[in-house]
Amino acid sequence: MPIFQKLLSFTIPACFALLVLLSFVGCSSHESKGHKRINNNVHKLSPQMTFDITLHGVLLWASTGFLMPIGVLTIRMCNREECGRKVRVIFYVHTTLQVLSVLIATAGAIMSIKNFENSFNNYHQRIGLALYGAIWVQALIGFCRPGRRSKGRSVWYFVHWILGTTVSVVGMINIYTGLEAYQKKTSRSIRLWTVLFTAEVCLIAFFYLFQDKWEYMQKQGVIMGNEAVTPSDQVIPTQRENSLKEILTEPCRKKNALMNHFMN
Repeated sequence: MPIFQKLLSFTIPACFALLVLLSFVGCSSHESKGHKRINNNVHKLSPQMTFDITLHGVLLWASTGFLMPIGVLTIRMCNREECGRKVRVIFYVHTTLQVLSVLIATAGAIMSIKNFENSFNNYHQRIGLALYGAIWVQALIGFCRPGRRSKGRSVWYFVHWILGTTVSVVGMINIYTGLEAYQKKTSRSIRLWTVLFTAEVCLIAFFYLFQDKWEYMQKQGVIMGNEAVTPSDQVIPTQRENSLKEILTEPCRKKNALMNHFMN
């Protein structure tokens, strides 16, 4: 089991680093509690802090809200391409998108730890912390990909698929919570950003579902530019009807023959 040993060798240090990060963030949050303002409803942010919050949101939007879902849609195209060269290109595009998303998410995480008060008193910060750890675990699992004919390939594929899909979905949900936190922090309207991100999520969900039905649509003859009904489509029902009649009449003939045999 060299693959799982390698995976454990990467995962255990990552979990240890996450625990150290939690303790560091927890200490910083306790220190920041003593410096809170009495009036929590009024937030006077400096222009630099407003810029940092906006940049943090843009980075995480680009990472978990765009690059990761696009990478998922890209790798799903491998099941529909028979040429080996196209499969390799799609695989490298998927890998590039996911590596970029991990790097951008890491930059956003470092910015949040360095510049923000991480008191973890809201869902956005809690989900974000768990998401950062899951993103790196998913990346390490991706680099520990076993060979196609190895025994652990199916287990690796299932773990990589379920964790990647979960990270993408939770990342999108956390963007919504981040928009709400941004509104509470800056008292600015988020209606436009919410509408834009919702439209993006709908498009991604549409293409995700469309990929499953594309081959079925091709077989049904509804591709644009082709006729929906061809002469061969008209002949096939006639052949099916004739074969169905033969199937229905054949047991009757066998029954009559058997009956005649015993009657005689």
